[in-house]
Amino acid sequence: MRVLEVLGICVGALFALVFLLFFRGRLLMVGGGTIRLQIRVSTLVPGRGWSPAIGQFAGGHLRIHRLFSFAVRPKRTLDRGATVVEDRRRPEGPERLTMPAHWVILRLATTLDEFEIAMAESTVTGFLSWLEAAPPGQPGSVAPRPVIRPHPLEP
Repeated sequence: MRVLEVLGICVGALFALVFLLFFRGRLLMVGGGTIRLQIRVSTLVPGRGWSPAIGQFAGGHLRIHRLFSFAVRPKRTLDRGATVVEDRRRPEGPERLTMPAHWVILRLATTLDEFEIAMAESTVTGFLSWLEAAPPGQPGSVAPRPVIRPHPLEP
């Protein structure tokens, strides 16, 4: 009987942990302003190291929470004014097995480091709009168009 009690407690604890993981994910998505993405946490093996995540927009920051984590704090926080998109590509090789074909991989550079995130094509459009909406002169924003004035000698 003792073995069955211990086994029952272990199974119950396992179910409680799985419930907490899913409850945490739902709790992060309740406030709105969230996107589904994947973040590359390891580059040791080419094409591997991707982890599902939830991105949460909060003013000028994007907080990236790993989906299967008990951490309360985000894995990464992107500052809109200090983030630049360096490259954009489709999944290649083993990456095509871990994410849908319509997803896009972005290589981002911040003032501290470079890393990659992946998201759906429609989400990329919104993310880039958010990134470019930074105040003028910030690295993530789009440079203003130059003013073209007529030459003074032309009639």
